[in-house]
Amino acid sequence: MNIILLEEHELGHSLARRDQRTIHLLKVLHKKQGDDFEAGVLGGMRGTGRIEKINFDGSILVTMNNFMPPPPRLRLRMAVSFVRQIQLRRILKSLSNIGVSEIDIAGAELGEKSYRDTKLMTDGGARAALIEGAVQARDTMIPALNVYENMDEWLNKRPWDSGRKHPLLAVMDNIRAEGSIFNLVPSNRPVVIAIGPERGWSDRERDIFEKAGFTRLSMGDRALRTDTACIAAATLAMEKIEEHAL
Repeated sequence: MNIILLEEHELGHSLARRDQRTIHLLKVLHKKQGDDFEAGVLGGMRGTGRIEKINFDGSILVTMNNFMPPPPRLRLRMAVSFVRQIQLRRILKSLSNIGVSEIDIAGAELGEKSYRDTKLMTDGGARAALIEGAVQARDTMIPALNVYENMDEWLNKRPWDSGRKHPLLAVMDNIRAEGSIFNLVPSNRPVVIAIGPERGWSDRERDIFEKAGFTRLSMGDRALRTDTACIAAATLAMEKIEEHAL
């Protein structure tokens, strides 16, 4: 853990002995009563924490001194098709770590239908993955996470339209690409990128993306794993956003 995050409701209360943050502070960092550490409040400011007391039951009481804003978030929204749960967890963690502002998960026609039944979105696993990515980045913020039945629903709702600037809309497609993400001209517009399943997009999906104003872009000749494509596309987009932060 590169930063210890507490939720608002945890402030003023002891962290349990078996809490991973307690274990990390005492067993990994070898902190003692009175020691300081990097800390922040989830959704708030960051700064330092202090172990005020190590209780008899092994729990610890910490205080916070937060005085810095979190790192700025990228003006980048990623839509990703459902994938295996272990892969989806990795995607959420990595995109949170990079600083993506919003993540949308939606079904795709050529994606495995059973992947939509994941309980990651309802059992707290998705939020835990986002927090883990933020902790690694010394961030206190996590991306907004939304779930859609399929890409049709996502395209019809157009959640990216709420911003003041019209974003650059791109869908990654190595089969019927109209251009390359490498050739994008740097812009101060936000970016929305859609990543499909490893089997790619159906022709019908390509048509509805085109009607919604998306440009089909390639990242090369290789068929990438969805998690690899997400990180590669996000990294390449970061370079093209002149005003990087929200």
